[in-house]
Amino acid sequence: MNQCTALALLPPPDHLLALSPPGHRPEAGHVLCELGEDHDDQHAAMLWDEGGRPGSAVWVRWKGSGRARLTSCPWCPALDTRDEACELFADHPRAHSWDITDPTDEAITRHLAGHHPHLFPEHRDGYGSGGI
Repeated sequence: MNQCTALALLPPPDHLLALSPPGHRPEAGHVLCELGEDHDDQHAAMLWDEGGRPGSAVWVRWKGSGRARLTSCPWCPALDTRDEACELFADHPRAHSWDITDPTDEAITRHLAGHHPHLFPEHRDGYGSGGI
C-alpha cells in the first residue's frame, strides 16, 4: 500500500518565536502523513520520541486543512515476521508501517541503486539501470 500524500504546515511554536533574535524568525515546516493511503480522516506524522517509553512519541495529527495538534501516543505493539516493530502509534488505522511504501523514497532508491549499485547490494538485481 502506498503512503498517504497529505501534508500539514506547522508554524513555529510561540515560545520559539519569542526567543528568536530580531530578523531571524523561524519558518514554518511541512510534515507528510506516515499512514497508508485511504486511512481514516485523521492524518499523522511522528515528530520525535522521548526514548521509547510508552506514550513517549510525539505525533502531529490533523484533518484536511484544519489546525494540526500535537499528541503523545504509545507505539504500536505489533511485530512483523522478523520481530521488527511497527513504526506507527498504537491503534493506528489500516496497515502497519512495514506494509506502507513511500513511492518517492522508492523512486529515489531505484535511481541511486542504478547509478551506484555498490552502495545498494540488497537491490542489485531489482532496479535495473536507474534511468529516472
